[in-house]
Amino acid sequence: MSSNAAIADDLRARIINEPTVILDDPDVMRALVAANDKMMGANIVDLRGIAMDRLEARLDQLEETHRSVIAAAYENLAGTNQIHRAVLRLLEAPDFETLLGLLDDDLAATLRVDCVRLVLETDGDQAGAAPAVPGEALRMMGPGFARSYAGNGTSRPPRRVVLRRTGTHCEQVYGSEAGALRSEALLTLDLGPERRPALLALGSADPQQFTPNQGTDLMDFFAGTVERVLRRWLA
Repeated sequence: MSSNAAIADDLRARIINEPTVILDDPDVMRALVAANDKMMGANIVDLRGIAMDRLEARLDQLEETHRSVIAAAYENLAGTNQIHRAVLRLLEAPDFETLLGLLDDDLAATLRVDCVRLVLETDGDQAGAAPAVPGEALRMMGPGFARSYAGNGTSRPPRRVVLRRTGTHCEQVYGSEAGALRSEALLTLDLGPERRPALLALGSADPQQFTPNQGTDLMDFFAGTVERVLRRWLA
């Protein structure tokens, strides 16, 4: 017996003993099906081969869907962890000044954004003036500014959380850093029945970080936390 025959016998014996080696290899199975189609000729329609092709395509789609679901789950988990860390940092602030200092420093880093601004509405000459706090995180604006800015100048009440691209007037909120920002998350805050609404603005240089088609559940939870913290200190 020649060496070629011996190799063929060994291969044949292995396939017989371990058929799953062939069945579990999609490239080998595809080559076998193609060879079978070539042997049958062009005038014969192989319905089994067509069915296998369709099943393989469906399997590929299921695998892609599976990868997408896993990626989305990890992304949601990472987002949840970010919000939880940000909430803990806010709760650790011993006073309002420290809280303002955290906004554009630790909080921005925790949420992985480039700029954080807290907008409070006030009357008279104080509008447009910002106290000397680290990073100019606090902006004082006139009555109605929060609703107007979050609602793009419309009269209808904006959603509690607005995710969008930054507009031409974002320098009112972000100041000198506005030119580098491409997207923003706007959280409208209810500070109580005797106070005007406030706005927490998160600005990002990434145009895709905040888009209207994203979910807002985590941001809504974070807005509720910020509201309660501010009510405590502003009281």
